[in-house]
Amino acid sequence: MNVLHISGATSWGGNEQQLVDTIFGLDKLNVSNYVYCYKNTPLEKYTLDNNLKIITTTNTSNLSYDKSRALKQSVLDLEIDLIHLHTSDSVTTYVISDILVNLNVPAVFSKKGISSPKKGLSAFKYNYKNIKKTICVSNAVLESFKKTLKPKNHHKLKVVYDGIKTERAHARNQLNIREKYNISSEITIVGNIANHTRAKDLITFVHTVNYLVNHLEIKNVCFIQVGKEGKYSEKFLPLIKEYKLENYIKIVGFLENAFTLIPQFNIYFMSSEREGLPITIYEAFFQKTAVISTRAGGIPEAIKHEDNGLLSGVKDYESLAENICRLIKYPELKEDFVNKSHALVLNKFTTKQLAMNTLSIYKDVLQEKSN
Repeated sequence: MNVLHISGATSWGGNEQQLVDTIFGLDKLNVSNYVYCYKNTPLEKYTLDNNLKIITTTNTSNLSYDKSRALKQSVLDLEIDLIHLHTSDSVTTYVISDILVNLNVPAVFSKKGISSPKKGLSAFKYNYKNIKKTICVSNAVLESFKKTLKPKNHHKLKVVYDGIKTERAHARNQLNIREKYNISSEITIVGNIANHTRAKDLITFVHTVNYLVNHLEIKNVCFIQVGKEGKYSEKFLPLIKEYKLENYIKIVGFLENAFTLIPQFNIYFMSSEREGLPITIYEAFFQKTAVISTRAGGIPEAIKHEDNGLLSGVKDYESLAENICRLIKYPELKEDFVNKSHALVLNKFTTKQLAMNTLSIYKDVLQEKSN
């Protein structure tokens, strides 16, 4: 089976890591995979550095006839059986190309996040007849995306949970957090990996730290926030100074392979208001780091409150702070959570399971085509 993975990503994030990890798993199942992406992007660099098969294109208008014709030529030359779409604009590329030059190859689309219902042309492309399946990263994403799809297309929705490449998860980051920030061994390190976007709700992150430190008076703690800054940064960074939390929150900025810092965290903390089901949760599970989070999106599908972690309502910073306080005060509870989560990730959330479930969908699509 020959599969062409199309991505329009111009930056690197969890979705791109999952794309290449999916390929890693599919390679072991004798699927021949090709990456179709933009030139001069982190995805191109990773693909080349790791000897994956790649076709590149320029980041130009999807309405280009020449671009569509070049895509079809790649499909023909590589004898592609199926196209896997990994970003919203890759759906646009596929639909326009299929209309213009008849690619004559079915597609599946991976839907990672929760977004508002689409209308007009956006709804048209997601309902396009030759997109045979939409792979949702969680049941929460599936239920959300139903609002964009016509009822007659709801049967195309399938849930396949992301998974971690356990071989990669053994990596360690060269940055030693305690040394860099002079954090003593008695201090609990609470980590957060999130780019500075509205969905990650880092305002609630700061409110949580403020409540924990200045109201619950838990002082033996330091929060490490890792992620790419952006327009949203100016909305929450000033709060750190306003609440006098400079000694309790360290802003690291963007780091490549940030997930390799997780073993240095005593607790992993998420304050998101919107999530599909973030891969960092699985990374924390594998590294035996306890997780405290909001109930955003698909997160409760991986974390059961009081069973393998602690959950709070979206924006409920008081509850989040109290949950962090519990794990600091009761290490035996944290130990119970990490053991259960570690077993869960090995049984359900690895690249092996991801690849097997994805391949099953591929086979269903190709079987439908042959009938």
